[in-house]
Amino acid sequence: MADFGISVAMVTPFNADLSVDFDTLAAHAAAMLDRGADGVTLFGTTGEGASISEAERADGLAALLKAGIPADRITLCLYANAADDAVRLVRESVARGVTSFLAPPPFFYPAPEDEGLHGWYARVIGQSDPAARFILYHIPQVTGVALSAALVARLAGEFPSRIRAVKDSSGDWPTAERFLGIKGLSVLVGDERLLHRAVALGGAGSITGCANLYPERLKQVVETGQEDPGLSAIITSVNDLPVIGAIKVLVARAANKPGWEALRPPLTPLDAAGRDSLLNAVPPDG
Repeated sequence: MADFGISVAMVTPFNADLSVDFDTLAAHAAAMLDRGADGVTLFGTTGEGASISEAERADGLAALLKAGIPADRITLCLYANAADDAVRLVRESVARGVTSFLAPPPFFYPAPEDEGLHGWYARVIGQSDPAARFILYHIPQVTGVALSAALVARLAGEFPSRIRAVKDSSGDWPTAERFLGIKGLSVLVGDERLLHRAVALGGAGSITGCANLYPERLKQVVETGQEDPGLSAIITSVNDLPVIGAIKVLVARAANKPGWEALRPPLTPLDAAGRDSLLNAVPPDG
């Protein structure tokens, strides 16, 4: 069995005024763990993390802990351009017992060099509490910033006890293979259709948005290394549309709570045609 498993990249529920619905967030996290997920990840890409304030991140974390979610099963995503902002959020979270952090690169400056990215990550890691462990986050189609295998290997070599893993959400198999070739580094693959291939080469699991819907099936893929063709077809249907909106439509149907479909601007919900095509393509029972 992989040493990370499945962490649910949590979707973020909003109230009618688009404030975060922290009670529903905590209840959803508990339900995911009850259904067999190994952990939950707050305010990542699927959770609209770039639209969540630092104060809301802290409040969301507090809501999960108050609801009894174990701190060691929570990963918090950091979105920051200033390294010191990331360090502050890490410090406040470690004080609450959370030590796992998903760390995308700074995303304002286009195409920074590896040396600059190394300096940013080294500052965040070096100035953070030694208990904090980081998952380097490669999702260049969103951030506009790629993490090269050479950079990831360098950071993992310099901070072997601090780098928990790299998450590759590029959807590109050759990229995943390069990360998988880094000795001693745990690799998480974000594209669920590649998960079985990664596990076969030693991949550690995934932080995955579709686990909001199918945690049991994704855990089975990690544990067996076998593809779930039906699940892969569902994921293709989701990926053919704006992904966050599509996942929220399916979560809303599963929960029978239309409010789950709300997205914070600048994101917008699926249009009627996209919503109908998705609901027709994905049966209610998966």
